[in-house]
Amino acid sequence: MDQTATCCSSVFGRHTIVHFRRTMTNSNPPLLQHYGVLCQHGETPAVQQRDCGNNGAAMEECQLPLIDLEGLWSESEEERLACASAIGRASSKWGFFQVVNHGIRPELLSEMRREQVKLFETPFERKAACQLLDNSYRWGTPTATCPKELSWSEAFHIPLTKVSEEACYGEFCSLREVMQEFAKAMSNLARLLAGVLAESLGHQKGVFDEICDENTCFLRLNRYPPCPVSPEVFGLVPHTDSDFLTILYQDEVGGLQLMKDSKWVAVKPNKDTLIVNIGDLFQAWSNNEYKSVEHQVMANAIKERYSIAYFLCPSYDAFIGSCSEPTIYRKFTFGEYRQQVQEDVKKTGHKVGLPRFLLQTTQ
Repeated sequence: MDQTATCCSSVFGRHTIVHFRRTMTNSNPPLLQHYGVLCQHGETPAVQQRDCGNNGAAMEECQLPLIDLEGLWSESEEERLACASAIGRASSKWGFFQVVNHGIRPELLSEMRREQVKLFETPFERKAACQLLDNSYRWGTPTATCPKELSWSEAFHIPLTKVSEEACYGEFCSLREVMQEFAKAMSNLARLLAGVLAESLGHQKGVFDEICDENTCFLRLNRYPPCPVSPEVFGLVPHTDSDFLTILYQDEVGGLQLMKDSKWVAVKPNKDTLIVNIGDLFQAWSNNEYKSVEHQVMANAIKERYSIAYFLCPSYDAFIGSCSEPTIYRKFTFGEYRQQVQEDVKKTGHKVGLPRFLLQTTQ
């Protein structure tokens, strides 16, 4: 057993590490080795460093607000307003909600999941080395300096502008057709919901149409491999989303947790719904009316987990200002916001986000 494995086995047991190595396939990224290197820095696991709600104890499981979007297309004005009100209320109180009757075909979602699984079954060396999907493959956390900063996951981070490019797909020809339809459907749904939320605050529903385009919106295909050091590692470290809003299509494995009333709660998975959450930019634009809530994914020791996220983002030079007075945040561009987030992660190991842009009088 090499030095990395010896280090890990001293913390989590030699049998666990050996069993993982016997069962993992060559499609998995070298997350265990990365974790072992981080352990050698002398840091304790994530659970001991942070109250992440994943210490093996029972955790409260929540059912996100469930909204039937069929009401938005109702002939009854009362039903349309009631549905819009429910969306706004969930965005204010939870920052998260789930939707049914969202207009995306169940068959399309199933096809997309099958293609996603096939993609991730590709050997790791090929995923990491080739130009598959515009070289969008990522794994782990390159900036991690200790175990609590590691995400036990792999992903394809795909700009919408690349979804239709045939050259990006190589042998995965069937993925291109499915992902094109999937991306368009998710984009339409995201813009619909953003419009509803804008109207709820007295603004035109198309207020974001001009600044949100394919150049900055993207899809992220995620896979969380089984983790032999669970529950000591995050599948995805605690964070908020740096966008207007996110739409998530996940499987039934579970692992998503969010901060609610100053404590972590586990989100009960429902494979028949899509999850929507508010991003930092919508919180800033709404002057804190809508909440961008911290969330995380916990690694599973036995089961792999799949999800696909769509991120509604503006152009990099688009200014984000508050829609009402007195404003809580100073104006900033999306490009400026992303740069600040990246600098903070590099310097501190974590994202600071919106507090960097508070007006001095509100701090």
